[in-house]
Formats: sequence, C-alpha cells, structure tokens
Amino acid sequence: MNEIFLLKLGEVVLKGTNKRQFENKLRQNIRRRMKTYGNFDVYIMQSTVYVEPMDEQADVDGAWEACRSIFGLVSLCRCRPCNKDLDSIYQTVEEYLGEELDCAPSFKVESKRSDKAFPLNSIQISQEIGGRLAEAHPDCAVDVHHPAYTVYVEIRDLAAYVHGPAEPGAGGLPTGVGGRAMCLLSGGIDSPVAAYMMAKRGVEIECVHFFSYPYTSQLAKDKVIELARLVTRYSGRMTLNIVNFTPIQEAIRDDCPEEFFTLIMRRFMMEISQEIARQDGCGALITGENLGQVASQTMEAMTVTGAVVDMPIFMPLVGMDKEEIVTIARKIGTMDTSILPYEDCCTVFTPKHPKTKPTIGQVENAERTLDRKALIAQALESVEKLAVKFHD
Repeated sequence: MNEIFLLKLGEVVLKGTNKRQFENKLRQNIRRRMKTYGNFDVYIMQSTVYVEPMDEQADVDGAWEACRSIFGLVSLCRCRPCNKDLDSIYQTVEEYLGEELDCAPSFKVESKRSDKAFPLNSIQISQEIGGRLAEAHPDCAVDVHHPAYTVYVEIRDLAAYVHGPAEPGAGGLPTGVGGRAMCLLSGGIDSPVAAYMMAKRGVEIECVHFFSYPYTSQLAKDKVIELARLVTRYSGRMTLNIVNFTPIQEAIRDDCPEEFFTLIMRRFMMEISQEIARQDGCGALITGENLGQVASQTMEAMTVTGAVVDMPIFMPLVGMDKEEIVTIARKIGTMDTSILPYEDCCTVFTPKHPKTKPTIGQVENAERTLDRKALIAQALESVEKLAVKFHD
C-alpha cells in the first residue's frame, strides 16, 4: 500500500458539541493546501486526519512539508498501512522501517489497538512484533524504557498502520474558526510574528501596510510583500492592503508639534486600518506592539493610539521578551527578511524627543489643525489590494 499521513488533532478534540465544526474547517484547510501537490484524499476518523495520495503523480514530500505548518494539528507521522494480521504488520515494519532498525542501537515496539475486535491487546501486539524484530535484528537490542528508536503499530478501523516517531505539528486551532482580523504589517520583526500568533488561534489574517514613497523605497514595499507571503505558509492566503501614507505624514510634519509626530501617525494608522477592516469583514485589529519596547509603546502611548478605534485590538506580543519574539521569527522564517536594511514609514520624520507619557487631550490638541476626515478619505482611496499566497 502507498505511504499515507496520520495527523493527530490538538485542541479540537476538546470542543465538545462544536467539535464537528472545527474538524470540517481543518479538513477544508488541509484539502486546500494539498491541491498544490496533487490528488489527495483527506478524511477524519477517531480524532485523526488521514491524508492519502490517490495516484503516483502526487508530490508526497511537498505535501508533508505543507502539513507541518497547518494549524490545528498536534503531531504528524508518515506511515504505511497494511492488513490487520501479525504477519502483514511484521512484513510492513521490515519493509518500511527495517533500515532505521539496522542503524539503531536499541528499539521497542509501542502498539495501540483502537479496533477492539482485533484478537490481541496492545501489549500482546508489541510483544509479538518486538520478538520477531529482535530475531531479525540481533545487533539492535530491546530496550522498553529508553530506546533509541520506537516502532509504532496502530490497529484502527480500516487497517493497521506502521510508523516511526511522530513529529510535532503546528498546534493551535484551524485557521478560520476564530473569525477574521486585520494586522498592521510593518517591515520589522514584530508584526509578522503577531500575525502568526493570531493565526495560530484560528484567526483568518488580512494585513495592511503603510507605504510612504519616496521616503520609503520600492525595495521596502517588496520586503513587506515577502513578509506577508512567508506568513501565509501558516495563515493561508491573505489580502495585503497597501496604503499611500505620504500625504498624512507630510501634513503631520508641517502642522504638528514634533514630539507628537509618531503618536499622531499611529492614530491615523489605527483609524485607517479599522475602516479597511470593516470593509473586509474583519472583527479586530492586530498589532505587534510590545510594552516598553519603544517610546510609542508605553502604556500611556498605547492608550492614546488605541482611543481612535472601537473594535478590539489584539496585541499577542505585548508581554513578551524581545528574544522570545526573535526566536519565533526565526522559527517561522521571517527573521532574515525582517532585518533587511530597507526603512519603513515608521522611521520617517522620527522625533528627536518623543512624548512617552501623553494624554488624549494633549494629542488631540496637537492634531487639531489637521483635516482628519479628508486625509483619511484620501488614504482609503489610495488602497492597493494584493492577493498573497505562499506559492506566489
């Protein structure tokens, strides 16, 4: 039989009467990801997703890599199905895992019998298969406590399945079960990680980026598009909204006190993002803010910038250490792109002495000369929408 994948569900198994809804969304997400790699059958039984290639043209290795980044799965393994009898199971272990056993100094067999009609229990299966393997591989000692390699046998409804150690999955909840949110995506380290963190909680991600040509270059814009593409490896396809922010920043520079530049700029970003989010059916905003990291991320500053919107603001990184954020950025593959030396609009017209403990009254007074409605309307008319997916 062909090699297939067994993908074990994570938090989904705890969802009670809503479990079917979560399973259906997960199966839909997996099927969509598999289309790139050929014809695969995807079905769920006993809290396990089965992914089975349906022809020889299917790219099994590519599909396996894609499964590693699908949220909702706690572990995954490549396995070989066989008939539910000891001779077939032993022969399949030898054919599928024999080379691994030849290289290992010790092993054990661990069995699980989900099909209670099978005549032997789990311990008996392990003893029978383990005894045969010990005779066939005399240089590989049996060690049931600390084996170098473990052979797994699962007796399920449709067949028996043989595999080696499972690999960890991406965890979290299936993308799409937690609603949709708009992430403010800069060219830095934090915001792509924030998007990833919320996608892991089942949120469908869209992004908005503020582009300030000619103060920021086309290379800076391309960098952000690449960051969005890298995030879609986990979040699935997304829309990236690119806003021309230059007129607003120039108006702030010309008419507002310098110490409030960044705060006023952030308030415009939040309000524009909320309008785009509402148009696209998003129920929340996501930012990469981290308490105390920069002058605009003090408690007082974040209160002021968030005051212009009334939808929830998710800040998944707010209490994290910077090294924790960097570790996740490296894990998801965004770090190398984030540190490319192309400035984004947040570095344009940066004040020498920014206000770190502002009040809402102070900021509203500082921006009173601006025609906020006209500037926001102009920005919304400039939005460029890009459809982004990982294989672009």
